[in-house]
Amino acid sequence: MTTIYRSLLFLLTVGLLAMSAAKPTRVVFFGDSITQAGVNPGGYIDRLKKSMPADQYELIGAGIGGNKIYDLFLRMDDDVLAKQPDVVVIWVGVNDVWHKASMGTGTDPDKFIKFYDAVIKKLKAANIRVILCTPAAIGEKTDMTNQQDGDLNQYSQFIRDIAKRHDLALVDLRKAFLEYDLKNNTENKDRGVLTTDRVHLNDAGNQFVAEQMQKVLTAAK
Repeated sequence: MTTIYRSLLFLLTVGLLAMSAAKPTRVVFFGDSITQAGVNPGGYIDRLKKSMPADQYELIGAGIGGNKIYDLFLRMDDDVLAKQPDVVVIWVGVNDVWHKASMGTGTDPDKFIKFYDAVIKKLKAANIRVILCTPAAIGEKTDMTNQQDGDLNQYSQFIRDIAKRHDLALVDLRKAFLEYDLKNNTENKDRGVLTTDRVHLNDAGNQFVAEQMQKVLTAAK
């Protein structure tokens, strides 16, 4: 009887381990309209799904157009925590800066940092791995004459500092976009290299972001 019991226990243990090993890492991409579009055919999340093993990663988009950091904080229970992710990739900040000029709104630096910290703390409390991203672009001119380059650089630095303070992985898209445009935007255009409208991604932009994301995602697994 003892031998049978041990055999059953062994088989049960092996079965549970196999089920555990087979469960893919669930990743939620949390952001604004860029992330919302990322799930569409050719979007960066769609491209990641095609390039990363489906048995190892389950990729879910949770982007809503116009969102700022406090919008993410307000909807994170329903749109992120309810999905029980293993990893959350936060990509926000463009609207916090862009809307200052386009709509007369935006997010002040102190509130941006406060809400960002609150989002991270809530995710970490749920034992979720968090990956941060800097906002990529509001205009692609390489001579720092885009209207909001200064603010975008400042808010990107806030996110770098937050990542360092919380010991989190970072996809520094701002740095990566600037370097790419310096090499490839020889005409100093404000769009059309990685973006369609200075902010949202074209085909090249979606591929570039997918590549930057994949490097950090696979390193964080």
